[in-house]
Amino acid sequence: MKTYIKGAGMTKFDVERRGSFERILECTNEALESADMNFDDIDVIFSSSSEGGRNEERQKHQGPMLSSLFRKNIPILNVRAGCAGGGVAFWNAINHLHSSDAKNILIAGYDNVVSSNNDILTDEILMGGERLYEQTEGLIFPAQNALVAQQYMLRYGADSSDLGLVALKNHDNAFNNPKARFFGKIENSPIIASPLRLFDCSISVNGAAAAIISKNKSDIEVAGYGMVTTNLSAIEREDMTSMEATIKASDIAYSMAGINPSNVDIAELHDAFTPLELVSYEDLGFCKKGKGKDMIRKGITNINGKLPVNASGGLKASR
Repeated sequence: MKTYIKGAGMTKFDVERRGSFERILECTNEALESADMNFDDIDVIFSSSSEGGRNEERQKHQGPMLSSLFRKNIPILNVRAGCAGGGVAFWNAINHLHSSDAKNILIAGYDNVVSSNNDILTDEILMGGERLYEQTEGLIFPAQNALVAQQYMLRYGADSSDLGLVALKNHDNAFNNPKARFFGKIENSPIIASPLRLFDCSISVNGAAAAIISKNKSDIEVAGYGMVTTNLSAIEREDMTSMEATIKASDIAYSMAGINPSNVDIAELHDAFTPLELVSYEDLGFCKKGKGKDMIRKGITNINGKLPVNASGGLKASR
């Protein structure tokens, strides 16, 4: 059975303290409008949010919250999978579409993390790490990925300027994305009205996005999709400079779509930390191991390159 994307919507990502329900409604209405559908056409909702259990909204039951928001009594399933939540919700929604009588499913992903104070947010993010070794040693995600970057540099001859090229590319892309956190902002520019300042560099932002998938044909078909879960801690990996889940999930998607990595024309990657983009080039098969640095040096992944990556600005600059 084939799956099609009928519509999509997204809010601007920012630090404004708007309620989650406002953002969800905004992106859902945009998705419905682009699909030329109304809410009565939606049979099931899959939602996901990585926000912590403690925030100023004081709203824990997200499914019933969406039921109240949309005034609909239909199946609403909330998927909690951290940073992978949106993708995992999408994967589950497609499988549900194939195994049920549902014809149209709405997937909504949203975050309102800026509503938490710094202490609460830091604690929530820390709990994403392994509890016995990483949490007790204060091995937070920036420290973990600094170790990944260090290992990558030692093994493959990369340096900090390669990471800088990734960040620069993504900020350049976000500069032209009106829904990006850093739209129209560039560091220390004498000609830009809104320069990038120190306290603009927070990685915590609020935003929401929605997509509608369907059994009914549209111009966009979901050709392949894969989801794999592997170990929690980076120090458990045989190779800290590779993520086996990415390799296996992409192999499933490529096989399902009947293509190979060389057929990919554009990619959006989860660059929660800049070295992970270089690692993902390699894990996704865009280049051989250790050659990710060459792709960014040669401009291959620039927006005007052979394989644009994170044309939106990526997590680094758009979200």
